[in-house]
Amino acid sequence: MTSNNRSIALAALLAALVVTPRAEATLMQAATFDEKVSNAAAIVLGRVVKKESKWDAGHHWILTYTTFRIEKSFKGVPSQQEITVVTPGGDVGDIHQDSIGVPEFAPGSDNVVFIRNSEAGPTVLYFDQGAYDVAKSGNDRVVRPVATDAVQVDTQRGVAVASEEPRTVQEFEQAIRGAEKRVIFNRMELIKRQQQDAETAKSFSATLLRYKWLVGLALLGAAVATWQLLRR
Repeated sequence: MTSNNRSIALAALLAALVVTPRAEATLMQAATFDEKVSNAAAIVLGRVVKKESKWDAGHHWILTYTTFRIEKSFKGVPSQQEITVVTPGGDVGDIHQDSIGVPEFAPGSDNVVFIRNSEAGPTVLYFDQGAYDVAKSGNDRVVRPVATDAVQVDTQRGVAVASEEPRTVQEFEQAIRGAEKRVIFNRMELIKRQQQDAETAKSFSATLLRYKWLVGLALLGAAVATWQLLRR
């Protein structure tokens, strides 16, 4: 396979896995917490029980398959005990492939993962932005974003976005529930506005039909007045 064809194949693989557009290799479009909650097919807290890297079917790119034993499902897969997510990169023998912005999970680690479905299988939504480390801190277990080499950027303002603050597992779940409520509220408000716009248009049309003769006479009068003005 030529170098150009390999580049095309890699682009196709990343297109199947990635939903976050990038301006450069180290830049990542920032997603809000509400967007992550809304767009996630599943959100789980789990422990890594298996991790395996292998070549894709064409033996061009390495993919890593990480299996989580689910401790708690915040969204989706309520009765599922395990879930395996696929991410690009990894080690096979002496060969290592790496992708900036893609989270790496260590066997035995606890993580919260936002998951989306892709052609290659379940993967991490927004990659680094959709992965969190969970560790003991005093009497609490704290959820914090995974370390990343990518810079998250607010494309509307053109500025870098600060990382999320650590939260306890309970606070994190409350944040998810709050985001779900806001998403539902915003959708209902959008539907309400659409219905109001439709009613306004319907009412305007009904008014025109009711007074069509008056409207017609008014238009005729305006046309006559314009004609007389032009004759002068």
